[in-house]
Amino acid sequence: MTTPLIGLTLDVDAPRGIQKAPHYSLRATYTGAVAAAGGLPLCLPHEPNMVEAYADTIAGLVVTGGGFDIDPAHFGDNTKHATVRTKDGRTHFELGIVKAMLKRNKPVLGICGGEQLINVILGGTLIQHIEDEVKDSVLHEQPNPRTEPGHKVKLTEGSLLQRIVGGSELPVNSAHHQAVKAVGDGVVVNATAPDGVIEGIEDPRYRFCLGVQWHPELNVSAGDGKIFTAFIEAAKAA
Repeated sequence: MTTPLIGLTLDVDAPRGIQKAPHYSLRATYTGAVAAAGGLPLCLPHEPNMVEAYADTIAGLVVTGGGFDIDPAHFGDNTKHATVRTKDGRTHFELGIVKAMLKRNKPVLGICGGEQLINVILGGTLIQHIEDEVKDSVLHEQPNPRTEPGHKVKLTEGSLLQRIVGGSELPVNSAHHQAVKAVGDGVVVNATAPDGVIEGIEDPRYRFCLGVQWHPELNVSAGDGKIFTAFIEAAKAA
């Protein structure tokens, strides 16, 4: 396969317009990054009964970010921070499609909230609100444009991410109030912020299972493009 078919998860917006129906949405930068790296992007509507068919059809999956949170019940937390806003239908679908892809050992790339979802699937937990749980945290919801760096991350030597982008650190954008708290057994932390917040994870038991807390589709540095290139190359071999 020279041009792998890459599924991307969609956000869903509240009903609006004349028909008062919900709308799917996705920033064009996601599909553009997939296409630029050599993939054929395909947006996936939230049809839980079709996850197995989707997973049979696509060569790789990008779990996109969004302005919402995963219900803490999914990672065993009985409390819910006042800032938490869920989209349960989207989360239900994304849980299903990621599990279906991992079952087939097909490449999965999680971005921002997508990274957090992958972490939960792999047995990890989340910080519900960084400012309340991390002392002297850096600004993880940067005030400057997301096309500019917000801070740097330190890369874990020898990790898949470090081998992909090279070097020991990477400038990244930052647009999140939650983060990975603990990872499941066998999951590797591949990037951390200056305040210690986990910024990236991977699971070496799979062909390609990588999550980053920032938005590489916005191409802040050359390393961001390398992430998509490595993902597409893995999808070609799937």
